[in-house]
Parts: sequence; C-alpha cells; structure tokens
Amino acid sequence: MKKKLLLLAMLLGFVLLAVGCGNLEVPITPENKSGIWENYFVYPLSWLIIEVATFFNENYGLSIIIVTIIIRIVLLPLMIKQTKSSKAMQAIQPEMAKLKEKYSAKDQKTQQKLQQETMKLFQDHKVNPLAGCLPIFVQMPILFAFYHAIIRTGEIAEHQFLWFDLGSADPYYILPLVAGATTFIQQKMMMITDNPQMKALLYIMPVMIIAFAAFFPSALALYWVVGNIFMIVQTYFITGPNVGKDKVDAKTGGTKK
Repeated sequence: MKKKLLLLAMLLGFVLLAVGCGNLEVPITPENKSGIWENYFVYPLSWLIIEVATFFNENYGLSIIIVTIIIRIVLLPLMIKQTKSSKAMQAIQPEMAKLKEKYSAKDQKTQQKLQQETMKLFQDHKVNPLAGCLPIFVQMPILFAFYHAIIRTGEIAEHQFLWFDLGSADPYYILPLVAGATTFIQQKMMMITDNPQMKALLYIMPVMIIAFAAFFPSALALYWVVGNIFMIVQTYFITGPNVGKDKVDAKTGGTKK
C-alpha cells in the first residue's frame, strides 16, 4: 500500500508540474510552437479542437465534448487493461489477507517470507500488481497535452457554451460541483480496498477538482465533466452491474455486498 501511495504522490507531483510549467499564457499556433511537446502533443490537439468547432459552426463547447470522447475512445484499450488489472487484484485480496495474517510478525525473516509468498500468489494467478499503474502513465501525456491545448487555444476563450463563457470560470459553480461529484463517483466505482488512506483520497480528490474548476476556465471544467462521465459509463460496462458494491472483507477473507 505504501508503494501505491508513493506512486500516487509521484503522479500528483507530475500533474502539478505539468499544470504549473510551460507557456500557458502563450497561445499555441502554427508559428508559435517549438519542441516535441508542443509540436507533437499540444498543437495537434489544439488544431483538432478548432477543426471540429469549425465543422459545427464555431461551437467550441461541443468541440471540446467531441474531442474529449475521441481521446477517451483512443485510450480505451489502456483503460480496459487498467480496470481488469484492478479487478484481478480485488479477486486475490482475501488470499493476500490470509498471508498477512499468517506472516504477521514484523521480524525481517517473516517479512521476507511474506514477500515471497505474495509474489508466488501473483504468479499463480497471473496478476501483475503494476499493470494497473502503467496505463495511467501512458495516457497522462495525452491528457495533459489536451489540458494545455484547451488553455492555449485562444479561440476557445472567445466563445460561449450553454450558460457559461468557455474562457471564464462558471459564475454559478455548477460545472465545478458536477466535476467534483463525477470525480467522486468514478473513484468510488474503481476503489477495490477499504484502506483508510485510500478512502481519504476518495474525498480529497473531488474537493481539489471543485477548487480548481471554480477558478479555471469553464472549458477545462467541461473537459473534466465529460471525461469523468465517460469513465463512469466505461467502468460500469467493463466490470458489470455490481461495480462499486463488492468490497473485500479482509478479516473474514470473503466479500460483502
């Protein structure tokens, strides 16, 4: 669990680095782009947003929705792999709990034996504990590039969608609240353990999203909402109608509904 939390901390640090760094104030244009990041990640997505909006009569809000769905569909194989890996880890949680109970002593020899038995358990069930993390790191550059594309495409800020200006924060805070709520639902559906630390993140992340979305351009909040809804639907259909309801009971070694 410590490794997972460390991995999550590294991921969050990468998010903050990606959000805070870069020429976010400088519009991305064919003449104003340099380096691999801008040439092959940010600008192509900005171009796609503009082209889709042009096709739909300069509707940049609809363009963001469509491009978000396109990106999520492209990343779907990775997300399916991540979700299946999470379910595989969930399936062996009772056996892992038994191993931890059997080798509960904290001396070095016992802990080494626990690690060996745990690795053997992974091998017997053909489970890779890192398989669920790899897809996250593969998709992050694309998602961050889309974030940069939204922020640096000047045409977006000049248009409205529904009740809000895409270049300004939602004056009624509807989008931030929806973004936070959908983030909570998405995380709740994908949660596979009752660990208190993971439960804390279940509430911390939605609050952070609401805070960011309350001050960031509505175009970005719209992207978060659409992406979250896509993930919720995707997770439901991949894992079945009982998603989010099966919880591992580490004490009894079974599951509870």
